[in-house]
Amino acid sequence: MRNAARLLAGGMAATVLSAGLVAAPAGAATTTTPKNAGKNAAKTAPKNAAARWLTGQLTDGLVHNDHYGVDDYGLTADVALALDGVGGRAAQAKAVRKALAPHVDSWTTGVDYGSDDVYAGSVAKAAVVAQRTGGDARRFGGVDLVERLEGRVLTSGAARGRIQDQGSADYANTLGQAFAAEALSVAGSKRAAAAVRFLLAQQCGAGYFRVTLDPADASTQTCAEARRAQAKPSVDATAAAVLSLREVPQQTAKVRRAIKAALAWLAKRAQRDGLYASEGQRTGGDPNANSTGLAAWALGDAGRCGAARTAARGVAKLQLSGSYGGTPLAGEKGAIPFDRAAKLAGRDGIAVAERDQWRRATAQSTPGLAYVAGCR
Repeated sequence: MRNAARLLAGGMAATVLSAGLVAAPAGAATTTTPKNAGKNAAKTAPKNAAARWLTGQLTDGLVHNDHYGVDDYGLTADVALALDGVGGRAAQAKAVRKALAPHVDSWTTGVDYGSDDVYAGSVAKAAVVAQRTGGDARRFGGVDLVERLEGRVLTSGAARGRIQDQGSADYANTLGQAFAAEALSVAGSKRAAAAVRFLLAQQCGAGYFRVTLDPADASTQTCAEARRAQAKPSVDATAAAVLSLREVPQQTAKVRRAIKAALAWLAKRAQRDGLYASEGQRTGGDPNANSTGLAAWALGDAGRCGAARTAARGVAKLQLSGSYGGTPLAGEKGAIPFDRAAKLAGRDGIAVAERDQWRRATAQSTPGLAYVAGCR
């Protein structure tokens, strides 16, 4: 995933070089003043604290949910993506990927329940985890995830290109479709173009992406054709679509236009305190760290620095950033609550039953914190 550490590869070489990241002539003074060092530390403190807290939530490389007594593979994947996306933690992201790999069937299929179900969104997410962290999606835990994902892409009808679960229920949504479009494109799959086209069809006229897909057998499959209830804005889906579409090699003009429209919509949806509600309401709604962090990540990754900074600072205000030694929050510095209410509820410590929510919020928000000071 492109991030603050990889802007050169994202077409921003001129900007980065003009910022002073050019090799100094021999003998030139290159010392950093204490003043600048302090500023740099302040810029990176939020993301580093969040990343440290996240890695501290791992047990043998996996996120274990003590409340239910299970390893949460999907959330573990979120942690891997966060560590990769925040930059500078490739080795940690790789370690999480390696811990996940032996459990790929338990994560992406119903094998543990004696069923032949296949969860398309999980397959797509697993493939992206492998690809972004330097692994091989065609050989992940002994499984060819690209082939498995190709088998869950519809090949005919109005829903051509749509992912669909195998089983009695279908929980596929735009988030999974975005992962599928990215994974198949990066892998050079013959199903990639159709998956990308179907993802683009979920973009609504205002520029946002909806999160809910129409049933696979419906005659209409686009946001433009959807009923109002099926076409609600989703900050999470829009940000996820942007992040994945930016990973598509050899982007078409249509893909580039879709990214531009989505970013324009995202850039205008922050509330006064920098937070985003899940449906992008400018007032009211449910302003939360999860949606805000994803928005900051997508905006910053694409070079929309001012909007990314606003969102990142909104998240940073929620983050536990003080000194908590000797308090019920000892060891929790860097954690991010879902919203203000969750932060208030956690002031006497993060309860076992609530820790999952804090972990999810922190995983989704951590990469966005890289843009607290902007991205140039």
